[in-house]
Amino acid sequence: MEDQEFDLSVTDGVPPDELADYEVWRVRVQGTNISEKTLLATDYLNHFNEIVMLIEMIPDMPDMLEECQIWQPKTYAEHFRDSGFSDKELAIEAYGHVPSKFRAPFEDTIAQAHQVIAHTLERVATDIQGGDPDKLRADCQTSVAMIHRIIQVANGIIHGAAHVMEQGEIDLYLCDADNVG
Repeated sequence: MEDQEFDLSVTDGVPPDELADYEVWRVRVQGTNISEKTLLATDYLNHFNEIVMLIEMIPDMPDMLEECQIWQPKTYAEHFRDSGFSDKELAIEAYGHVPSKFRAPFEDTIAQAHQVIAHTLERVATDIQGGDPDKLRADCQTSVAMIHRIIQVANGIIHGAAHVMEQGEIDLYLCDADNVG
């Protein structure tokens, strides 16, 4: 009985024209590392964890900026195509069936992550050229904290949470980060 109540809450907000397809796909992903609730997989967030680790190294190893600049955003499908994720083909296929109630905020959040990462790499390059290791360390720490926050929001969406970061929060961070120091 509890599962039925849970299922009803999961389908709240799914447009009627997406509901039948959503239910079929929820069954298809059962028993995998793909969320039955959203049809999304947290493995995609590993792509962002990789750049976070690299940015964290920059204050002690400024040459790591080159590695960071090699890193490129990947779409959900690109990440899974390149990964060793056991259900990668299913994850790629399921993504096309993610209900808009989850897909739109997820894609918005991923776009915010890409925006913050690009801005971070520009700012860090400027910091390195400026030769102020304290500013470099502070900017890396602030940026990593913001990227972690965005990853947490994306993780929440993957697990069915409704909270997203408002673009204004990102804009404020970008503006504040530019005006620090």
